[in-house]
Amino acid sequence: MATARENQRSILQSQALLKYILESSAYPRESEHLKQLREATLAKYPYWSVMSVPVDEGLLLSMFLKTMNAKKTIEIGVFTGYSLLGTALALPADGKIIAVDPDKEAYEVGLPFIQKAGVEHKISFIQSDAFLVLNDLIATGKEEGTFDFAFVDADKEDYIKYHELLLKLVKIGGIIAYNNSTLWFGSVALSENDEMEEFMRKGRKYLIELNNFLANDPRVESSLVSIGDGLTLCRRLF
Repeated sequence: MATARENQRSILQSQALLKYILESSAYPRESEHLKQLREATLAKYPYWSVMSVPVDEGLLLSMFLKTMNAKKTIEIGVFTGYSLLGTALALPADGKIIAVDPDKEAYEVGLPFIQKAGVEHKISFIQSDAFLVLNDLIATGKEEGTFDFAFVDADKEDYIKYHELLLKLVKIGGIIAYNNSTLWFGSVALSENDEMEEFMRKGRKYLIELNNFLANDPRVESSLVSIGDGLTLCRRLF
């Protein structure tokens, strides 16, 4: 059954429709390890569990990664690792993921489920500020244009800065995905005078700027997907 936090994450106006999507399509396809990680996250972080990727979005990304035959990815912002585990399960046995987050404690909540799923060998978790890692990868001179896919779910004010660095690391034809970067609980369609929580108002400003920027960036073709509370997919063109 969909929880109140999952309901909050979705931009769907009909909660009955969200319940239908989750219970008839998403939950039956969710792996047992992902389900256990999702439930452990909710138990540990009942309020902040909303930071995890919704189940239906996770399934979309998993299928997307398999379709594009991704083997090397990078994830900025991990939390307890729901999207990370979904990615690891989708990649082939020799797939590699660099996962970056300053909060190792949250990652360790999900680590037992990653281990039980047998995919820990695919993951290189780095406890660090993401800019340090991204700049180090670029500085080596060996990593530019080598990543098939990048997933960003971190501080919203930094998304445009991440974009500039990831365009150097993701190969031409590769994908950068910005999670809840586009619709932000539907707040991007509200006016400044509308009532909203303070965190929502703060993030809204940065995400409107990002949306406008990506819509006019000639280096990518992009698609704003109205799943969860917004997912933007950017394909690098040059």
